[in-house]
Amino acid sequence: LQDLTGDGGVRKEQLRPGTGQLVPPSASVAVKYSGYLENWSNLFCSYGHGKYPKLMKLGKDITLWGLELGLLSMARGEAARFWFSPEYAYGRRGCPPCIPPDTTVLFHVELLDFIDSEECDLFFELSDAQQDTLPLEKVLKVAATEREFGNYFFRKQNFRVAKHRYKRALSILARSSSSEAEQSQINTSKVPLLLNLSLTYLKLECPKRALKYGQEALEMDQKNVKALFRCGQACLCMKEYSKSRDFLTRAQQIQPFNRDINNELKKLARYYEEYVEVQKEMCCRMFAS
Repeated sequence: LQDLTGDGGVRKEQLRPGTGQLVPPSASVAVKYSGYLENWSNLFCSYGHGKYPKLMKLGKDITLWGLELGLLSMARGEAARFWFSPEYAYGRRGCPPCIPPDTTVLFHVELLDFIDSEECDLFFELSDAQQDTLPLEKVLKVAATEREFGNYFFRKQNFRVAKHRYKRALSILARSSSSEAEQSQINTSKVPLLLNLSLTYLKLECPKRALKYGQEALEMDQKNVKALFRCGQACLCMKEYSKSRDFLTRAQQIQPFNRDINNELKKLARYYEEYVEVQKEMCCRMFAS
């Protein structure tokens, strides 16, 4: 067993290696864990085994010292077993009625994902005036971290929270620029956020909002294929077939062999044909009556 603390207080057995860097102290983690007393059959707590485990902030949401130290030794995707002595767990008094006094506890931990949120934490502690004085590089990094949070929640299909994080990232970038070069950097960071918002609103079945954000992305990058594609999808959802065809054909001209674009055009043709048939049938009934 690996002794993480040097005094035997936190010992670790790696079950599956992870990849990439270790968890930083300021991270928010997505984790599964189960806590046991005495042996691996006496379960007293379990967390994160549902479909969408939430992100938890180290030192805030995770307060068990041994567990926090254990997570700091892990990489993304790693699974491990830990032994926490009372000094690193529930202390001499324990936690009645579940944890007896002066008890060593065992934890099975799987680190699913993490996001280093140090820059964001520091940024949101500042006043608006202080935020405005930060170098653009730091602001862009905070916005990128917020986008990373949004992407995490999007992957977990929590689209409403993803939307909130993307919008917060956009609000961070809503600062006055001192030069064209700065504005260009800001716009470059805004475009993927606008595209993410467009796709998120499509998932939320709000095509008008999806179209709005897609068009905002096109204002900054007229030949952005993803923006044209999102706008085409949104118009198709709203049964605005002519507009949808215009956006999708413009996207196809730039990427003629893009499978998603070509499939969407086929879907558009099928939907339009069905629409025409319905209109014909309605006319026939009207004149018959």
